[in-house]
Amino acid sequence: MVSRIRPTAWLANVYFGVLVGLAAAGPAAAETSAQFIYRVSHSIFGEIGTYTNTVEPSRDGITVQTRAHFEVKMLGVRMYREDAERTERWQGNRLVSFRGVTDKGEGPAEVKGDARGNNFVITSPQGTINAPGSVHPANPWSAAFLHSNTMMRPDSGKLEQVRIGAGQETTVKIDGAAIPAVKYEVDGSTKYTVWLDRRGVPVMFWVDDDTGKITFTLAKCVGCNAEFVQLDKK
Repeated sequence: MVSRIRPTAWLANVYFGVLVGLAAAGPAAAETSAQFIYRVSHSIFGEIGTYTNTVEPSRDGITVQTRAHFEVKMLGVRMYREDAERTERWQGNRLVSFRGVTDKGEGPAEVKGDARGNNFVITSPQGTINAPGSVHPANPWSAAFLHSNTMMRPDSGKLEQVRIGAGQETTVKIDGAAIPAVKYEVDGSTKYTVWLDRRGVPVMFWVDDDTGKITFTLAKCVGCNAEFVQLDKK
């Protein structure tokens, strides 16, 4: 079972499943600090960790700091561990720099990126590549994902072309409560789904692949009482 499930493969996909985010609090809209803490679970392994985004606006733009911790256990034995720290810096709706370090148990691996002209230059252990200036990390905080079809996986720097579906008004159950939300589906090499509440906060998102479903559920939101721009339902 362990060899068939391939924990490394599905945890890499987790990061891409996190690509959609605050449709109301994009780089141009956020004015106050906010922190979004998610509990992460897998349909086979159960609870596997946490994922946190901290959004800090300033006169120069927006800084987004991300921390992730995942740990997979079977019968009490740790099968996989992953820790990551990342920083995104935005000016307007453009990513101007990215710094990320991910440790999957074999030592830290760094991914860096900087805006240069019309491109975004990404350097990773696999080499250096040029991405479009409109590229967005696979991280749930910016509304601009609705207008970008190029995403960068923050653990590897790999680029992926995606297609964003139209938003659908629905409800999503969180801890037994039915939350009105808008659902977006994202088609890449794997299918991903995100639910945004009426404030534009991503209250749940998941990725479904051949290993099972990985679900991110908002457990705590600090600063969510701040007024966000109303979600533009497509």
